[in-house]
Amino acid sequence: MGDKNDVVLRTFRALVEGADRKFARVRDVPAYGHVASHQYFHKVFKAYTKLWKYQQEHRSELVDCGLKRWEIGEIASRIGQLYFGQYMRTSEARFLVEAYVFYEAILNRRYFEGSKGSVKDLGVRFKELRFYARFLLVSLILNRTEMVKALTNLFKTLVDDSKASFRETNFKEWRQVVQEIVRFMKVDTAFMNVRPLRYCAMFDSHQASLRYVARFHAKRVLKFQDALLTSYHRNEVKFAELTLDTFRMLQSLEWEPSGSFYQKRPVESNGNCTSIDHSGASGASGLIDINLVADMTDPTLPPNPRKATIYRPSVTHLIAVLATICEELPPDSVMLIYLSASGKAGHSDVTEMENFGGLRRSSKNKFTSKFSQEQHSSMPESSSSDNGESSGYYDSYLWFGSRGNGGSNNLYPGDIIPFTRRPLFLIIDSDNSHAFKAGLSKLVYDFLGYSRAVLHGAERGETAALLLSPLRPAFKNLSDVDISQIGSQFTFFLTAPLPAFCQMVGLSSSDIDADVYNDAENILSTAFSEWEVILCTSTSVDIVWAQVLNDPFIRRLILRFIFCRSVLSFFWPPEDSDQCLPICLPHLPDSVSPRSEIVQSSVLRLAKHFTVADCFHFND
Repeated sequence: MGDKNDVVLRTFRALVEGADRKFARVRDVPAYGHVASHQYFHKVFKAYTKLWKYQQEHRSELVDCGLKRWEIGEIASRIGQLYFGQYMRTSEARFLVEAYVFYEAILNRRYFEGSKGSVKDLGVRFKELRFYARFLLVSLILNRTEMVKALTNLFKTLVDDSKASFRETNFKEWRQVVQEIVRFMKVDTAFMNVRPLRYCAMFDSHQASLRYVARFHAKRVLKFQDALLTSYHRNEVKFAELTLDTFRMLQSLEWEPSGSFYQKRPVESNGNCTSIDHSGASGASGLIDINLVADMTDPTLPPNPRKATIYRPSVTHLIAVLATICEELPPDSVMLIYLSASGKAGHSDVTEMENFGGLRRSSKNKFTSKFSQEQHSSMPESSSSDNGESSGYYDSYLWFGSRGNGGSNNLYPGDIIPFTRRPLFLIIDSDNSHAFKAGLSKLVYDFLGYSRAVLHGAERGETAALLLSPLRPAFKNLSDVDISQIGSQFTFFLTAPLPAFCQMVGLSSSDIDADVYNDAENILSTAFSEWEVILCTSTSVDIVWAQVLNDPFIRRLILRFIFCRSVLSFFWPPEDSDQCLPICLPHLPDSVSPRSEIVQSSVLRLAKHFTVADCFHFND
């Protein structure tokens, strides 16, 4: 009997080692580009299927040989991690759901907690901490708010216990993880229970304009299948490697499964099956038999666009990812690029002298005093445009650096130009976003050595669609707002327009009656429907916009941009419009401009509905 158990144990350990080796290969596959990861994915799942089945069939022998419950939990955690990694590569919701299934089973079965009565093992404790952090991230992306709250409490308790039980070990990093999720949830839960950020047919498909959208057909139609998302700000709200701005944009570029947000229904389990369905036809996993809280898969929906979500990249890494995706972009497709970053270096008091074309130029405090006329007047004439805006090459960038303000940390508009050989839809959210606009003309190199590196008008084949943020945010009570704690206002308008409006005028969820808020949603939905009809029937829509209007995600972004621009145009006095309004290039039709009657009336109606019309400058 002992010999048989030894053989079982050796076989089990060999299966574990083999599965772990395959797992490491898949884990190291880049989470972007159309690499042939499906083959690796299939192989590692085959290995874990065999491993899981083996431990089920020989559970009693393995337990007799000393198998611990945490070891079973570690296997299940690896499978959940594998599913989540595949979701990040493909954006397929079924993989995210499967990860949630495994993590929830580990929690419910208390695999890691089973070892608490035995001798304390620091290695096992770290495995348990990592499990909670990963489950929190999956639950966060799935909008399982109640689960996130419960996990946060359990996680905090575990970290506190770890500090008490392992006094010689520093758990500072884990305390920071707890602080991150608490901070994230404090921001994210305001208004977020009202409606999902994901595209929901119940809210985002407007009946009155459906037939116009269905009939609309441009001379050229582009498919939206790929996106690159990244943000880089000092002290930005984040959890793990997902920042608040990127989280909001990621969610807004996915489908909300029909009814799942409002109607939770149990799912029949698959029984004791041990096989894995790679086709995505099954909702629950066969490896662990549990009932899902709700079926988050919806086979009637189109696939989500693939999204390369990059955390705090270097400029060279960002360009490499961009090049990979552009190279593999299918024909007649458009790539969405979302960049949220500051236009000022992290240490504004650092002076760096740049030598270009024989001329020295100081970059000290270029952006901290961007709105100062004195700063503009002190700049060389060759680096200023007629309206006082800086157009020098070294003044036009987004900052992607951990420290210092060297050029290696700067992403210039000219860095994007080579990729405009393919259709691009760019969203630039920055206090220096206007560096990408036209008006400073095309890419020019003059004999003085200054390069006016802007994007619009300098493309290399395809005119890029650009949505550019204002240079500064707008709030009724700016002194009461900590910008670093709430995320970007422009991104908020593009992903959750009504909450962004309320935040701007100083209204919180506790200030607004639910019926009043729902009526406001109807006002905004009606406005979007009307503007959608205008765009789909206009004969003056630029082909750059017309060729992407058929895509529901991009069309929704355009409508929300129109709303954001109109709201801000009435919030700020006219003399501040240059710096405080977002810009779209090429220009959208005048019929949806802020001063058009149909747009202005919608904003006025919404402001009066919330009794905040006094915050705006409407025409009498």
